[in-house]
Amino acid sequence: MATSVGEYDYELPESRIGQQLKEPRDACQLLVLNRETGEREHRVFRDIVEYLEPGDLLVWNNTKVFKARLFGHLPSGAEIEVFLLRHTADGVWQTLMRPGRKAHVGDIVQFAEDFSCVIVDKGEDGRVYVRFELDPAAVRELSNRYGHIPVPPYVGAEPTEIAQYQTVYATAEGSVAAPTAGFHFTEELIATLRERGVQFAEVTLHVGIGTFQPMKTDTIEEHEMHSEWVEVTTATVEAIAAAHRAGKRVVAVGTTTVRTLEGVAAMHGGELCSYVGDVNCFIKPGFTFRVINAMITNFHLPKSTLLVLVSAFAGREHIRAAYDDAIAREYFFYSFGDAMLIL
Repeated sequence: MATSVGEYDYELPESRIGQQLKEPRDACQLLVLNRETGEREHRVFRDIVEYLEPGDLLVWNNTKVFKARLFGHLPSGAEIEVFLLRHTADGVWQTLMRPGRKAHVGDIVQFAEDFSCVIVDKGEDGRVYVRFELDPAAVRELSNRYGHIPVPPYVGAEPTEIAQYQTVYATAEGSVAAPTAGFHFTEELIATLRERGVQFAEVTLHVGIGTFQPMKTDTIEEHEMHSEWVEVTTATVEAIAAAHRAGKRVVAVGTTTVRTLEGVAAMHGGELCSYVGDVNCFIKPGFTFRVINAMITNFHLPKSTLLVLVSAFAGREHIRAAYDDAIAREYFFYSFGDAMLIL
């Protein structure tokens, strides 16, 4: 039976959209949700130490954001904005352009004296494909020099430093949006968790803009997900297997980590294995979770696939009640918002 996208809609006052990180990061609000009973507690994020036991395994996404939002000029002199999404082949990148109608195949977009690309194709879905005569690492290096931080449109002001739109453990550069559930960790909190005996592992998923875009279909079954590049190492697979054998919990930091672990397992008959490549995993009600036991996440946009994902994990009614409670208690939502721990 088809599920209406409208079942994942809700009203959020604009004043509840987070505009910057809490300082210190681990001082944000934390809603703790029991997914079996729906019971809720309200704490601050650093209290998460009390909910994690020695041997529990935290798995986070180590991806690092680069300045993917570029402004350049076409041969006509017209200004154009180019949002880099991902590289698809040697030198070719998938992008979004505004205004796209002014861009034509063959046009050179000049960002700086030493930085330009040529438009090679325009897709029917609004994507524009460009070629750089540079390898991806060099493109990102120049983007970081000339570009802007790709914060979501609901954030009013661009942070002054990209570190303000980055997790403290980010190492693998390649994302055009941050895995925001990890924002709340500080070096001090991580050290405290290690002292408690909590274990850590990492995956990589380079976040694309499609992650946050609302579903525009009538039903969630009609929505088409975009593929995402991921890496799961043998070390992470072994750490998760050890946690499961010991009866400990695997706690995913963020929906990107959930999609990586569960997506790779789903591709291999329910068995998690090391993997490098694309994953296309739409987690919706009825999905069988085979890897994770708990999740740390932020509060997601209405009609988003991320809201569907957390609802699949904790139950739509539990999530809806938790969101209503968070709004009433003046939590902040979205990328720079507060956090939820689902146990």
